[in-house]
Amino acid sequence: NIKFSTMLNWFKKIALLEGISFLVLIFNMLVLKPNYFDTYKLILKPFGMLHGVLFILYIILAFLLKDEKKWNLKDFSIIILASFIPFGTFWVDKTYLN
Repeated sequence: NIKFSTMLNWFKKIALLEGISFLVLIFNMLVLKPNYFDTYKLILKPFGMLHGVLFILYIILAFLLKDEKKWNLKDFSIIILASFIPFGTFWVDKTYLN
């Protein structure tokens, strides 16, 4: 199914970008904010907005793919919760999206 494979490819890309943006925000708040005072603000707003949009897309695509991939409630919950954990979306890609 072309539609399904396209959506799956988009989900993989969004998962990767969402994970990267999350790590950038964590690095920004844990490393830059304490050491470089106001420099962290330059990264916070654009990456915060980007991360928010990517997070919403990740959740929407997960819901759309749930039936196609035949994820049960446990797997689906893990996929959703992984977006709250650093490196979680990378693990989802390796574990559930191949």
